[in-house]
Amino acid sequence: MFFRFIRSIVKFIVLIINGNWHVIGKENLPNDTFILVAPHRNWWEPIFFALAISPRETSFMAKQELFKNPILKFILLHSHAFPVDRKNPGPSVVKTPVKFLKKEGLSLIMFPSGTRYSQDLKGGSVLISKLSQKPLVPVVYQGAPTFKDLLLRKKIIIAIGEPINIDKKEKITDELTEKINQQMENSWKELDKQVQKKVAE
Repeated sequence: MFFRFIRSIVKFIVLIINGNWHVIGKENLPNDTFILVAPHRNWWEPIFFALAISPRETSFMAKQELFKNPILKFILLHSHAFPVDRKNPGPSVVKTPVKFLKKEGLSLIMFPSGTRYSQDLKGGSVLISKLSQKPLVPVVYQGAPTFKDLLLRKKIIIAIGEPINIDKKEKITDELTEKINQQMENSWKELDKQVQKKVAE
């Protein structure tokens, strides 16, 4: 209930700031829960991703420092966020999202690189997908690269790709992780091309 309330407020604010955003490929979203994976390009794109998959509800990771403020902690927890110690991540960084995906009916937004400044993919999304048996759904954000562009209502496109499934018989190995990471990279590149083609039309 609180998540839907917050989302409606955020949607209203986004429409005021920049209502010029569009979603393509929404038909690729699975009927069940899934893990939305994206290259991290700016700090506000998770908001657009959450709005793009509406009315689905989603969980997401947030650095534990944000939970020190009691008011912000209340908002984050009731918005399905969970704290992560980025320097010393414990078992909960995997167990919590797997529980949300399997038992709470919540999808998950993840940035496999871990930071918008890194190009290196990490194995967390692959492990969570394998343990939860939920697909990875590639998504990209294009447009309004700066906050100034966002305020100027520059066009934004969210493109959603086809799900990537990991067979439950597969064992988590470096080779499998590299294979899935490459699939995600290829999908993001293809989605970027689709967006650029659509913009050029």
